[in-house]
Amino acid sequence: MRLALSVVFSSLAGYLLGVDAVDFKTLILLAFGGYFMVGASNAFNQIIEKDLDALMDRTKNRPIPAGRMSVSTAFIIASIFTLLGIIILYTINKQTAMFGAISIFLYTCVYTPLKTKTPLAVFVGAIPGAIPFMLGWVAATDDFGIEPGTLFALQFFWQFPHFWAIGWFLFDDYKKGGFYMLPTGKQDRGTAVQTIMYTIWTIIISIIPVFGFTGRLQLSIFAAIMVFGIGLWMLYYAIRLFKKMTENAAKQLMLVSVSYITLVQIVYVIDKFIR
Repeated sequence: MRLALSVVFSSLAGYLLGVDAVDFKTLILLAFGGYFMVGASNAFNQIIEKDLDALMDRTKNRPIPAGRMSVSTAFIIASIFTLLGIIILYTINKQTAMFGAISIFLYTCVYTPLKTKTPLAVFVGAIPGAIPFMLGWVAATDDFGIEPGTLFALQFFWQFPHFWAIGWFLFDDYKKGGFYMLPTGKQDRGTAVQTIMYTIWTIIISIIPVFGFTGRLQLSIFAAIMVFGIGLWMLYYAIRLFKKMTENAAKQLMLVSVSYITLVQIVYVIDKFIR
């Protein structure tokens, strides 16, 4: 539920950034379409990983491994959610539906199988994970250009410090299921350094709109300073992970990263409407 709501929030933020006049019907359709889209991805993921989920404390109480739901029932739910999500997004425009379908496919058919094979799975998973923010803009404009591309890049690079922080503090649990989510496969300096580097990339991308070459996606100087400050806050915790190398430091970075992306999206939207 939390993941689904975060996806919906990102989609709505992207829509508000791209639209000239808010159409509440489209806003509601986007919320439901995004919700069904992430629900379908999660359902298919839990069907595929049901045996591995049973091995991990974090996931053993999910409906399928806990025995509260059969695989066939889960598959029906996943299929219905897929159809509903794509149909609802299609009523907005064809491009929105296309990107929604791509997101479900990549998450289910590429990211999920790769998770037990290589840490590069996180790179693949970051693609569908970055689509929602961009999806909102496409829903508002029926166009893909530099603006939704920038929103995609921001959420794409943000996911690395976010998911590596999760992979760090849940390392032992992931190991039970055969998942090696960290870039080096270990809780080491190499992973911590890469976390810092991707945090820096995220900060750089977040302030690019202030320079005026991202089309209609713009930031005022005041908003850019705020976004930069929020980025430094996350960077502090990424550096703290490098210094302490503890699961607690990783958990703090994860929590800060969730606040970061939410606050940045809020600043982007408020800045657009008060400029």
